[in-house]
Amino acid sequence: MSLTENAFFNRLTRQVDRTLENNRQLAETIDKTYTWFLRIAACLRYPPSSHADEPAPTSQQIKQEMEDLLCNFESDAYGQVIPLSLYSGLRKRWNLFGDDLLHCFDIPGLPHDNLKLESLFGRLRCHQRRISGRKSTQPLRDFGHYQILFLAESEDQLLEQLREVKIDDYQKQRKHQAKAEAPRKFLARLHRDPAKTMQTLADRYIAHIPVGQFADLAFAVSISETSSQYTY
Repeated sequence: MSLTENAFFNRLTRQVDRTLENNRQLAETIDKTYTWFLRIAACLRYPPSSHADEPAPTSQQIKQEMEDLLCNFESDAYGQVIPLSLYSGLRKRWNLFGDDLLHCFDIPGLPHDNLKLESLFGRLRCHQRRISGRKSTQPLRDFGHYQILFLAESEDQLLEQLREVKIDDYQKQRKHQAKAEAPRKFLARLHRDPAKTMQTLADRYIAHIPVGQFADLAFAVSISETSSQYTY
């Protein structure tokens, strides 16, 4: 190698070393930020294939882990522009949407990936249109969650999914479902038979009057008699 070529490579080496040194701090900051990205993904068990052998976490477990992670992230990102920007964006979105993003950890069969969720509900809508012959997929509001729970390719697989549900959990969810449907059912009964519905309400009111407190009993009886005569 000639002296001219040797001098060129020496200058090039010095320029590369100077560039690396000038951007070393930025590179370290980006590397630290990327490390936090990986920790956030691991907290959310993403991608799911990397955590297939681990026990399935609950939404409360994920929520607690994320809160702990955010506390540590805040102190680590203090005074650093890039990590602090990531922390601020994550904290804001977690406060706004965090609870709504965790249902997938409590509902069997619900993917943890946004694209897979969209694909799942897209298939459900197509199926609903196919069986109803209508463009509207409004019935999914009432039955979509059951279809998600029982996405099985065979009767044996469906039976296996049913056996995974504990009877206590089933009864608990039935009570939640009944409570959620109560206002709609009440309005339906009131529209169908207002007199009978008001009579039922009056009877319940009378039945729950404490013993020894009959000051309002006459008023309750008058309500009952009035409701029995009430018609539209």
